[in-house]
Order: sequence, then C-alpha cells, then structure tokens
Amino acid sequence: MAHGTHGADAIAPGVVPRTGKPSAPATLQRVTLTLARCPEHPDGSGGQGYEIVAPLGPDGHLDATLWRETRDHCRARRFWIGERDRHGRLVHRAGGEGGATWLIDYDDRTDEDDEPGYRLGTHAFVEGEYVSIRDAGDGTERTFRVAHVSRVEARIKS
Repeated sequence: MAHGTHGADAIAPGVVPRTGKPSAPATLQRVTLTLARCPEHPDGSGGQGYEIVAPLGPDGHLDATLWRETRDHCRARRFWIGERDRHGRLVHRAGGEGGATWLIDYDDRTDEDDEPGYRLGTHAFVEGEYVSIRDAGDGTERTFRVAHVSRVEARIKS
C-alpha cells in the first residue's frame, strides 16, 4: 500500500519569514509519550506509550517537509506492559481532518493496524503537553503526555 503525502505551509530552513528573522531548521527529535491519567490509570502509566522519531519544527509541531526528506528515519515503537513492543513508522498521509493525517503504520500491506493521531499536526510535541492516538486493536482513543523530547543525530542522505 503506498503512503501519500500532503504539502504543508512550513517555512524552509534558512528562509526569512515575514517577521524578518531567519527560521530555525526543523530537526528529527526522539519523543517519548506515556499514557496520561485515565480511569484505568489515575496516575497515568510510564509503562505504556510510544517512542517516536519525529520531524519537529522549533515550535514542536510536526514538519511535513522534513518528514518527506527523512521518512525512512521516522520510526515508532509502541511499548505496553504485558505486551511485546510493536515497531512501525510515523506516516503523513493525505486526507483526514485538516487535509492530512499523521499516524503510526506497523504494516505496509494493510491499514487495519494503523494508529492515527487526533490532529497531531496541530499539537506541539513539547514536554508536558498532551496528544491522542487511536489504538488499532480496540479503537480506543487514548491521551498521552509528552514525557521527553531530545534531538536525534541522524545521518541523512541528500
């Protein structure tokens, strides 16, 4: 199954935006999401979540332009107490609310295992903020807290 992309209104690194200041470049960041508090886990759970290598702009928002250049590096790992880790890719696909959807894809041959985020393109991946992802297994949309963000040093072929 081919994964499409959708353009973004991102400013290219080094381009001077309307503010007159050069923009900071988007970079690959390792983002750790942990389950936020919910009825089953009143204090949240550090043993349930995701580790995602994501293309983030300086404001913490996902950057579709950098994703297109680095998509092979944009990986995700789902960790869940009592279950084997699942490994997939962070994907930007045309369609959905706002014109595009960010999701985690575990198997290219089907979209039944995809875990879409709720408006991930509008949320900042900044420590302490929250994002939601729909579980492919039971369809439950769960909220996760951005627990940690750190820069990834990747060698990217041009």
